[in-house]
Amino acid sequence: MPIEGFRSRIANIVTWSRAKGNDCGLNGDQCRPFENSTFTFRCPASCTSRIVLEPYAVGDQEFNYRSLVIGGPPKHSWDLDKARYRGDSYICGAAVHAGYLSDTEGGCGVVQLTGQHANYPSTDRNEIDSIGFDSYFPLSYTFVRGTASQCRDLRWPLLAVSVVFSVLLSLFTTSAGIFFWTIFTTLFTHIALVSDPPGFADYRQLISTAIGRVLPTAFVACVLYYTTIRHTLTGLTAQIEKTILWLGSCWLGSLNNYTFDKIPISRLTPHDIQQQPGAVPSLIVIILILLVAALGQAWTIRIEGKLPQYLKLYTIFAALLLILLAIPTMKIRIHHYILALLLLPGTFPQTRPSLLYQGLLIGLFLNGIARWGYDPILQTDMQLRGDAPLGTRLPSILPPIIHMNADSAANITFEWEQPPLSEGYDGISVLVNDVERYRDYQDRGLESFTWVRPRDWEGLPEYFRFAFMRGSGTADYTMAGTWEADGGWRDMEPGPSR
Repeated sequence: MPIEGFRSRIANIVTWSRAKGNDCGLNGDQCRPFENSTFTFRCPASCTSRIVLEPYAVGDQEFNYRSLVIGGPPKHSWDLDKARYRGDSYICGAAVHAGYLSDTEGGCGVVQLTGQHANYPSTDRNEIDSIGFDSYFPLSYTFVRGTASQCRDLRWPLLAVSVVFSVLLSLFTTSAGIFFWTIFTTLFTHIALVSDPPGFADYRQLISTAIGRVLPTAFVACVLYYTTIRHTLTGLTAQIEKTILWLGSCWLGSLNNYTFDKIPISRLTPHDIQQQPGAVPSLIVIILILLVAALGQAWTIRIEGKLPQYLKLYTIFAALLLILLAIPTMKIRIHHYILALLLLPGTFPQTRPSLLYQGLLIGLFLNGIARWGYDPILQTDMQLRGDAPLGTRLPSILPPIIHMNADSAANITFEWEQPPLSEGYDGISVLVNDVERYRDYQDRGLESFTWVRPRDWEGLPEYFRFAFMRGSGTADYTMAGTWEADGGWRDMEPGPSR
């Protein structure tokens, strides 16, 4: 089922939850409407697995590797009418957090946009710990009571049907060709349309994408079958062992968005491994397991007298990887479908470990292609960075001038060093509470920015971030400086933010 299949009119919430910096424009106008609208939405099962993969700024805090749900009902309250979420929250995660929908089954519902609100509490509900925000934001939403419907995600009932079919086929089919190609078709279709589909809003796009990927995948599978898989499965009469080891591990690999979801490695890149908690120990354990398996397979291949041929093959693989590593300005990213392709030749022998490893690798290969397609092994720094900071120059902000006058609204004035024209910067952008509130350019004489605290929110802190601009595009923003409710200023920490 498509992930977060919204009607087009709910695009403002989706856009803001995916926005970076000033993507919603000045005052967030490109993500309107903010209020007086109700829209339907649909969520798949297990939608809470969607998390941010780069630090995401909320006020003066940054969050990573967690569901982006900001706000919710007050602590110790289960009143759905009080479950108000900041407009950039993931809507399906918020629906589960509010108890409006079940993460196990998904569902449909109606969301109501409620405009500007403040003081979004942090609460731990339904296995989601929401993020707190103690200031105001222009877009909020709630879920309309009594509108949740049972448009259930059928992935679990359909999984049962697919598993039963594949088990019966495995138990009563001795032909390697019939078994493999039927399992290939079944699992590819199940992954692409049911268990881990690409994130499209309707099934026409989903089916079109699946058809576009299945033919090249079938060609690759044909090569794998005639070079490796056929030898492992031909003449195999241990039907129960084949079903448990090969088919069982194949399902395990094809459902890796569930089976391996708790392993703290979201993407196999140096950037993610360095910053994701627990990634380095997990990677070490995985490498040790692969090493033990590889040594066992090498010993079996040696007994069969084919070790020299395999040493030549893997020497070629290693040489190709080294050549790719030497290409300047490009980085290698080993997607799990590529890892499967590299390791599958080593499962040639007809042994129990080979059945286990081969099934697992075929499942990983099918999941990688059906879900993500043939992402390249070589990617640029920008592609690998995603939403991470760019590493660009940050504005140097002078100490602000603050006026707290009982007879007029409080205001704060910022000045900065001028944008370095030699580096192509010609303007500056200012975010207030994560919304762009000021944008100006050097040819218009920008010198300072004065922000007047809204009367309605005088008892709340406000958070300011600054970035240089090239045209309408921004470089990295600073970390947030805080204008406290009592008028004091807390300077920003060093470093960039999203």
